[in-house]
Amino acid sequence: MKTEVSDLRKAYPELAPDRDYPPLKFKSLKGKVSAAEWEARVDCACAYRLVRHFGMDDLIYNHVSARIPGAEEFLLNPFGLMYDEICASALIKVDLAGRVLWAPEFPQGLPYQFNPAGFVIHGAIHEAKPELHCVIHTHSLAGMAVASLGKGLLPMTQTAMRFDKVATHDYEGVVLGMEERKRLLANLGDCDVMLLRNHGTLAVGKTVAQAFNNIYRLERACRSQLLAMNAADQILLPPRDVIEKTHHLYKPETRRPYGLLEWPAMRRLADRLDSSYKN
Repeated sequence: MKTEVSDLRKAYPELAPDRDYPPLKFKSLKGKVSAAEWEARVDCACAYRLVRHFGMDDLIYNHVSARIPGAEEFLLNPFGLMYDEICASALIKVDLAGRVLWAPEFPQGLPYQFNPAGFVIHGAIHEAKPELHCVIHTHSLAGMAVASLGKGLLPMTQTAMRFDKVATHDYEGVVLGMEERKRLLANLGDCDVMLLRNHGTLAVGKTVAQAFNNIYRLERACRSQLLAMNAADQILLPPRDVIEKTHHLYKPETRRPYGLLEWPAMRRLADRLDSSYKN
């Protein structure tokens, strides 16, 4: 992929949709891809549905990507689908160079592709940190608001104290230039979550379950901070030693890997809402 998009119009397909807007139908890949890829597809699609359910989606924008175990390939959403339309067999498979290795058949007039900005962000992390199998980026209202505060996320709640460090990355415009990748990765460091200044939030994890748990907790922490800032004249913060003790108790090596206990319940919730994500 080029280091910079010189003509933004060429980065997106020209659409001529059927004016009756028929529903999308995807042929199932179950049994046609490896078991590892299918599991990654189902978990990734489930995360999309959950992001929507918990109010962290933004129409067709943002991304949940999942690396296919044992491969230098990852899954991204077709740019143009709502999160409740995404299923396991709808995800596009790309390599670290941005080449599309597989894409579903879309109706005539809707040649959906992946979002170049999504590839720049997610591809950078999947390439540099192969141990991280999932990256989630959102434009939630609370996330965008806290990401635009000079003080960032405050350790004012137990939920926020779960994060020892919250990375920040200054806004440089829409992420289309590959040269920004180095700065984004340097700012992310070994953090689980990042505030993209004036933009949104980002969470990573060694599994989809872990990454979803991280973005969910970050979102809750952001919402509670904004509620407190709106209602109180002073926000009370615990002593530093209490904050550090709380974080220690939440560490995976102290307690359990993030998301391990919650993910089966999350999958059951997704099944109750709409099990079509598994198609």
